[in-house]
Amino acid sequence: MPFELRPYPTPTLKPEEDYLQTTWERSVYPMAERFGVKMVLPRVSPQPHTHLAFEGFQFAKEHGKADEYNHRMFTAFFQDELDIGDIDVLTELAGQIGLDTKAFKKALETRKYKEAHERAVQHAYEEANITAVPTFIIEDEVLPGLYSKETLERVINEHLRIKE
Repeated sequence: MPFELRPYPTPTLKPEEDYLQTTWERSVYPMAERFGVKMVLPRVSPQPHTHLAFEGFQFAKEHGKADEYNHRMFTAFFQDELDIGDIDVLTELAGQIGLDTKAFKKALETRKYKEAHERAVQHAYEEANITAVPTFIIEDEVLPGLYSKETLERVINEHLRIKE
């Protein structure tokens, strides 16, 4: 689901500055290694705002390709170091997963999905009380941040027992 840590016009972070360098060295790289996921701190500076990428998600969702789109956006940014705030980059990526590039680009240029994206973000902030990525919502329990597989299984099983 769409969530922006620093929505436009809030300035985004620069990967060459200490905060991201330190956070990635201490947390992200070790976690990625533990999970066997290839990740790099993208050199795109400053980091892009993601509202257009999320508007593209709305297009992809409407065309039955939400999961493929999300996966490609993550790999594009965190592996290929592409600027996912750029319409041309987003359009090329959309084409790679089989979306109609002309219709996709037009939707982003006209901001066709702006309101749908804003509603999704509003839901995350105001209704679901999301404050961190990732956040897991299991029934009425909100788990912000990363949790072990065992912890998630325990919480799910507790909720399943309650329903029995």
